[in-house]
Amino acid sequence: MDKKEWKEMLEQVAAGTLPPDDAMLRIKTEPYKEMGFAKLDTHRGIRQGMAEVIYGAGKTPDQILKIAAEMVREHEKTVLITRMSQEAADHVSSELDLHYDPLCRIGIVGEMPEPDGIGKIVVATGGTSDMPVAEEAALTAEVYGNEVVRLYDVGVAGMHRLMSHVEDIMTARVIVAIAGMEGALASVIGGMADCPVIAVPTSIGYGANFGGLSALLSMLNSCASGVSVVNIDNGFGAGYLASMINHMEGRKS
Repeated sequence: MDKKEWKEMLEQVAAGTLPPDDAMLRIKTEPYKEMGFAKLDTHRGIRQGMAEVIYGAGKTPDQILKIAAEMVREHEKTVLITRMSQEAADHVSSELDLHYDPLCRIGIVGEMPEPDGIGKIVVATGGTSDMPVAEEAALTAEVYGNEVVRLYDVGVAGMHRLMSHVEDIMTARVIVAIAGMEGALASVIGGMADCPVIAVPTSIGYGANFGGLSALLSMLNSCASGVSVVNIDNGFGAGYLASMINHMEGRKS
């Protein structure tokens, strides 16, 4: 159950249409489901506003299927599976309605929500080779109800490509800047935008790139203000964080 569904349940108790004992039973059985090989966190939607995500790497196709099927039984409208192999996708598709993107290895079971974020999330890449990580970020953000603008192959090797999208940069609420090599894209965008920039280093690059370490260090040392950095190739983490920012209203302490 998500926060909206919990609120509706409490309103039913207040209105007298749901007995308190029935509500208490649902609350007591919510925290997690014991599956033997996994403990499904069914309470995460109410704690964090976003349901648990299935990390597919290292799990067998049948384990992924069983977890996803249990989430569907728990009334999750959208189930997100990351780092999913084609073999696992084929297996899950045999029993569930799965949409699978082989580029970023994301699987989605269920319906995509209508965007309800405050503004737009821009996902930009330095090059075409960064697209697998970018699509992981973009699809994650879309699964959590955000409008996403994709700006791919706008790296510093051809600055005019980025400058032709200045309006998108200036009107974004959050920007995810994804780049390998030396990772300069995040600093350039950070110097242009008035919104948070989430930098994602990728493992794309030649030998001295050290599997993304050079981009990671460049982004961590960015002189542009408002730039935060997630781990190498962590498109999911960037998309998740961008969604959280895009759903935050102004708060008074």
